[in-house]
Amino acid sequence: MAVVSGLALLVAFPPYGWWPMAPVGVALLAAATHRRRLRVGAGVGFLTGLVLFAPLLAWTNLHTGYLPWVLLSLLQAGYLALLGAASAWVSPLADRIPAAWPALTGVLWVGQEALRDRTPFGGFPWGRLAFGQDDSPLLRLAALGGAPLVTFAVAVAGGLLAAGGWWLLRARRDAAVGRWWVPVAGCVAAVMLVVGGGLMVPVAGARSGQSVTVAIVQGNVPRLGLDFNAQRQAVLDNHVDATIALAGEVAAGVRPRPDLVVWPENSSDIDPLRNPAAGARISAAADAVGVPILVGAVLSGPGRGQVRNVGLLWHPGVGPDLEQLYVKRHPVPFAEYVPLRRIARMVSDQVDRVRADFVAGTEAGVMRTPAVVLGDVICFEVAYDGLVRDTVVGGAQLLVVQTNNATFDVAEARQQLAMVRLRAVEHGRPALMASTVGVSGFVTADGRVSDATGFNTRAVVVRQLPLTGGRTLATQVGMLPEVLLAGLCVVALAGAAVLRRRAGVQPG
Repeated sequence: MAVVSGLALLVAFPPYGWWPMAPVGVALLAAATHRRRLRVGAGVGFLTGLVLFAPLLAWTNLHTGYLPWVLLSLLQAGYLALLGAASAWVSPLADRIPAAWPALTGVLWVGQEALRDRTPFGGFPWGRLAFGQDDSPLLRLAALGGAPLVTFAVAVAGGLLAAGGWWLLRARRDAAVGRWWVPVAGCVAAVMLVVGGGLMVPVAGARSGQSVTVAIVQGNVPRLGLDFNAQRQAVLDNHVDATIALAGEVAAGVRPRPDLVVWPENSSDIDPLRNPAAGARISAAADAVGVPILVGAVLSGPGRGQVRNVGLLWHPGVGPDLEQLYVKRHPVPFAEYVPLRRIARMVSDQVDRVRADFVAGTEAGVMRTPAVVLGDVICFEVAYDGLVRDTVVGGAQLLVVQTNNATFDVAEARQQLAMVRLRAVEHGRPALMASTVGVSGFVTADGRVSDATGFNTRAVVVRQLPLTGGRTLATQVGMLPEVLLAGLCVVALAGAAVLRRRAGVQPG
C-alpha cells in the first residue's frame, strides 16, 4: 500500500497530470498507517515518500550527479515519515470519532507541508498536493485559501476514501453484507461534493478594463547542463538577437507591438552594469524594440565573493532602472549559496562549484512600468506562498516568473508551470513564465495556459493580457488558512495523546 500510495501521488504531478490519483495516494497512506505502531507508521510514510520524491525530483541529478538527488529525496521522504507516524498517532481519535478521520487526514497533510516548506534552510515546497491539481476543479479553492486550502481539500477527499474503505471492511467483517453499499455510497458522494465544490468558486478576479501586450523571449542556450553559463556571451546574444528579430517583425506588421518584453533568469550572466559591452548589447535590443525589457541578470556584489540574482528593468534610450531592481529573496541553498560550507565539503567537494554565494534581497519584486505593474519572482520562488503574495499586496497587476531550466528537464519545467497556474488563480492575476530553454507561456487569471513553448528551443511569443483588479480572499487573508489548519493539526496530535494516555496505549 505504501508503494502504490507513492506511485499514485507521483502520477498526479506533471508531466503525468493524473490529478484524481492524489486523493487515492492519500487514502492508501492513511489506511496503511491506521492503528499501526509509530515506528511502523514512520516506516510506511518514509517508503511512500521515497517512491514519490525519488522520481519526482529525478531532474536534480541530470547534470549534478546522484548525491544531491539522493540527499534531497531522502530529506523530503523524512517528512512523510513524520506524517506516517502522526497518522498512526491519531488513530485512537479517528476510531473514537470516525466521521473526523477525513478532517484529521487533511490537517495532518497541511501541517506536514507547513513544516516541509520552511525547514531546513527555508524549506523546499516541491511536491505539495496543491501543485498537482492544476487541471482539477480543486484548483479554484486557491482563490479562497491558497495552496494550503487546496492541499487540505485533496487530503480530505483521500481521508473520505480511506474511511469509506475502512467502514466497508468492518461491514463485511460484521456480516452486515446487506448494508455494504451505505458507506461506499456515502464516501463517493462526499468525495464528489468536495471535488465538485471547487467548481462553485468564482475565479479570475474583476476585469479592470485595461490590458497589456507582453512578449516572452526564450533565447535558448548552446548546451543544456551546468556549463550553460560557460557560454554566457552566447546566451546573452541569443536573447538580444531574438529581441531584435522581434522588433523587425513588429516594424513589418507581422507581430503586434508589445508594451513590455520579458527575458528569463540568467539571460545575462555577464553583469551588464560592470561590463560595458554587455550593457550595450541589452541597450541595442531595448532601443530596437522600443519598450522596456525585464532582464534576468547576475550582478556582482555587494561584497567580495558575493553576487545577486536579479530582475532588472532596461528602458530604451535610458538604460537600467536601478531604483526598481528586484534581488531574489530566496536563493537556493547548496545551488546558489552554500550554508555550513565546511561541513558540506566533508560530504562532497561538489559544493565548491558554487564559487560565489548569492545574497538574498529584502524587498518584494514590485516593478512599475509605463504599461503595467509587475510582480516578479525568480525560479523556485514561485513555490513559496509569501513571496508571491507580497508582490500582489504591493500592487502587482501581472505576475512574472523568470526562470532558467537549462540545468533540468521538461518535467521540472512543467511542474513549475503548474505552480504558476495556482498562483494566477490564488491572486486573480494573469501570469507568465519566461524560461531560457522552456517551458515558457502565459496563464490567465483563471489558470488557463496559452502559447506554451517547447523545451530546448528558441521561441518568442507575444500576447495581449487583460488585467484584473481587486484582491481575492486568499490574498487578503494570507497565511491565516495555513495557520488555522496547522493549529488544528497540533490540537489533533494533543487530543490523540490524551486518548492514548487514558487508554494506556504504548506509543512505540
